[in-house]
Amino acid sequence: MPNGIHGKTAIVTGSTSGIGLAIAERLAESGCNVVLNGFGDAIAINATCVTLAERTGVHVSHSGADMSKPDQIEAMVREAEEVHGAVDVLVNNAGIQHVSPVEGFPPDKWEQILAINLSSNFYTVRAALPGMKRRGWGRIVNIASAHGLVASPYKSAYVAAKHGVLGFTKSVALEVAETAITCNAICPGYVKTPLVEGQIKDQARAHNMPEEQVVRDVILASQPNKRFVATSALADLVLFLCSSSADAITGTALPVDGGWTAR
Repeated sequence: MPNGIHGKTAIVTGSTSGIGLAIAERLAESGCNVVLNGFGDAIAINATCVTLAERTGVHVSHSGADMSKPDQIEAMVREAEEVHGAVDVLVNNAGIQHVSPVEGFPPDKWEQILAINLSSNFYTVRAALPGMKRRGWGRIVNIASAHGLVASPYKSAYVAAKHGVLGFTKSVALEVAETAITCNAICPGYVKTPLVEGQIKDQARAHNMPEEQVVRDVILASQPNKRFVATSALADLVLFLCSSSADAITGTALPVDGGWTAR
């Protein structure tokens, strides 16, 4: 499969761990310079950048831009363009979660989730798209969720934001349909990230259940295949969407959810 991104530059938001890091690693392995983004221990993040760059031979850097701050998002894109000359691939992956009934949902959490999970996509695309148009090529991949297609109780902000991501993806795709720029969304089910691993342990303690039972009967209750989605599968799909084979795929919401949204 022609990867189409050798020598190009990608920004992957929320990529210091989990899904985002797996995507950034796959892009780097395919010859794409990568700008990581996210919070965490500065020493560990620097070590990740150095190790990934040495292993792949591409330039890897980190931006600590806060995805709830439009001015920091703009600065991140501009810095990447200054250093690399372009932002060719944009993967919007940053996201947070809070679980609460609507009537008790903290307003500050609502605003924060919409800012990071939805509005950040607008600000990154707004900043990166003009350069993609000038160069005549670009790939935008928004990591949404199965919750962009279906709902669950107590996750009103997250579900609203992820549904919004899908609508935004479609609008952008239509605006650039006559160019060589595509915009798609990926909708994962549950992925075994460090955040989910923590939830498993918390649920096991709360319900006095073995972790294996928590995984099957609580965490993966909505996923018919009862298996976590592999981060490598999501990274491979992002790489495919960046390839020439995916030139005609745009404006889509691609579920990778073990059958969750087939119900």
